[in-house]
Amino acid sequence: MTTKLADYLSIGQVAERSGVPHTTLRFYEERGLITSERSAGNQRRYRRAVLRRIAFIRAAQRVGLSLEQIGEALAELPRDHAPTKADWARLSRNWRAELDARIDALQRLRDQLTGCVGCGCLSLRTCGLHNVDDRLAGFGPGAPLLKPATEGGI
Repeated sequence: MTTKLADYLSIGQVAERSGVPHTTLRFYEERGLITSERSAGNQRRYRRAVLRRIAFIRAAQRVGLSLEQIGEALAELPRDHAPTKADWARLSRNWRAELDARIDALQRLRDQLTGCVGCGCLSLRTCGLHNVDDRLAGFGPGAPLLKPATEGGI
């Protein structure tokens, strides 16, 4: 005999199943990344499909995507049922260029730091990160030599 899975989960059940603390679930909800409904006793109840959304959020964070980017992607997914394989494929295609740019930036960083000792730099003449006379200030905040071109790097 099979038992029917509950359509709704409590915040404790979602935290346990997803491995995400209650506080993070409430934060995701405040940011509009996930939604809940309220029970008659005013307790949060999440649709079971929220577990896939949370797994997606965590995976996207691990590859370095911002919560804003994640939110934009999740806005394209159904809220009332679990996303399909086609939904996930569409989102991953949209992020491919960004992830490729990040991989390129990390590889450039790795290659440029090979001869560097923590950039206290032992050779300012050959350092690829040295910023003589703050000439890189015009490219905006951060480290433009290490950013992908899509983020304002050079």
